[in-house]
Amino acid sequence: MQRKTCINLLLLVIAVALVAIATRTYIAPRAVKAQSSSAYPLYFEPGTQILRTPDGSKQLYGRVVVDMRNGKVWGFPTNTPDTYPVNQMDSKPQISRPFYLGRFAFEDVDR
Repeated sequence: MQRKTCINLLLLVIAVALVAIATRTYIAPRAVKAQSSSAYPLYFEPGTQILRTPDGSKQLYGRVVVDMRNGKVWGFPTNTPDTYPVNQMDSKPQISRPFYLGRFAFEDVDR
């Protein structure tokens, strides 16, 4: 008789735990996200532009990138109208280092 009571008590504890787990999703459901946020929320302007350094010392082709977290605008030189960095004299892959162009004041936009 004591063993049967112990088994019934354990089954009752398991049943209560399962009910608690099931009802938690109805009481406080998790927020559903249609899209996951990327680690780096950047907007790449389509195509290439003529970029001018802020001090006006040079102009070159490049990609414009906006950091959507803070509004900073960066220019990534490509040196040609291509959308990726190219050096005609060197066959190895090129690395484009950005330079700061300015900032959009997102905080001033009425929401």
